[in-house]
Amino acid sequence: MISSIVLIVSMLLLSAFFSGMEIAYVSSNKIHIELEKRQEDFLGRVLRNLTAQPSKFIITMLIGNSIALVVYSMLTGDLILDQIAQWYPALSTGFQGLLLQTVISTIVILLTAEFLPKVFFQIYSNELLKFFCVPAYLFYLIFWPISWFCIQISDFFLKTFFKSNGDQLQLSFSKIELGNYITEQMESAQEQEEVDSEIQIFQNALDFGDLKAREVMVPRTEMIAVHKDTSIKELNKKFVSTGLSKVLIHEDTIDNITGYVHSFDLFKSPDSIDQVLRKVVNVPETMLAKDVLNTLIKRHKSIAIVIDEYGGTSGLITVEDIVEELFGEIEDEHDTDSLIDTQLTENSFKLSARLEVDQVNENYKLDLPESEQYETIGGLIVNTTEGIPEEGDHVTIDHFTFTILEKSDNKIDLVHLEVGDSE
Repeated sequence: MISSIVLIVSMLLLSAFFSGMEIAYVSSNKIHIELEKRQEDFLGRVLRNLTAQPSKFIITMLIGNSIALVVYSMLTGDLILDQIAQWYPALSTGFQGLLLQTVISTIVILLTAEFLPKVFFQIYSNELLKFFCVPAYLFYLIFWPISWFCIQISDFFLKTFFKSNGDQLQLSFSKIELGNYITEQMESAQEQEEVDSEIQIFQNALDFGDLKAREVMVPRTEMIAVHKDTSIKELNKKFVSTGLSKVLIHEDTIDNITGYVHSFDLFKSPDSIDQVLRKVVNVPETMLAKDVLNTLIKRHKSIAIVIDEYGGTSGLITVEDIVEELFGEIEDEHDTDSLIDTQLTENSFKLSARLEVDQVNENYKLDLPESEQYETIGGLIVNTTEGIPEEGDHVTIDHFTFTILEKSDNKIDLVHLEVGDSE
């Protein structure tokens, strides 16, 4: 009896192993597997051979699981009936005995060989697939003739009756798997450790598809533009004072942008702005950044004016702005200094009002209120006060106190943030 119990437990463990490895392979991150396969160590080579043909691997696990369950059923049948006959003789015969035997065997299988191992292997799929790849490969070699025969039979039916190409299952990567892998890599980095630039670019690329023009644009309040009747001499001064290579041109107001002038065009000694005026592309705020980039490339333009729902100018967007969303900040000889983002003490900060709220929260582990109605620190303050505070004013939002350090006529430039005790 002891030997039978040992065999039964062994079969349950084998069944749990085969079920777990099957779900581990299906649930694992395929990019993680591919990178592990490229390692030139023993486990990397084993994993490479094991997953070279995914369908054979899965069939091998199914065959092993089936054999283990068949042997388990043969061993447990008489054992369970003997125990029932010993304790409840009336239930050990006929349909009642068969039903009780089936229920007990099924419950044991579901708990120990199916449900629990599959849940466990699914949670730690990447780690367990690599850890158990050696014994899995041994069974892969042992059951290879049976799995090859099964694949040939299935291919015959698929090609004959369903006009399919048969066993063509190959390892493929999805956007979700790439996103999960990048998230794992970023979370595994230490808090103060800089994430690899390649990983950051991948993350930016995944987010790029959902990025809208209004999230990338230079806001209206920071646009530099001159009237179309401005003299060439004044325009030249504007180029010198701003350090920009392009200046926007408008008619009556900034809501009517007619184009822009490139600084190089002034070498042509034009008599008026109209002689060197270049057209711009107008795009809506809700247009995806990737579509804006495609539009600019197709039209051979570098600047687009972002229009709001009322037809007014919301901001401007350049090819450089969009590319920076993918590859990070591109240094330019005319770029202005970075936005002020300084921690003075543990609970005190000097911040540019243009900094995004979620960025500040992430950098300093704060919980500043976030909303779809604003994106920046300045937007948070204006949304709360419903106006533009004066320099020196204090604005309290929850346990955060903002002091306005610098402002212009229509926007906040620099603030001091003091973090109080949260209740």
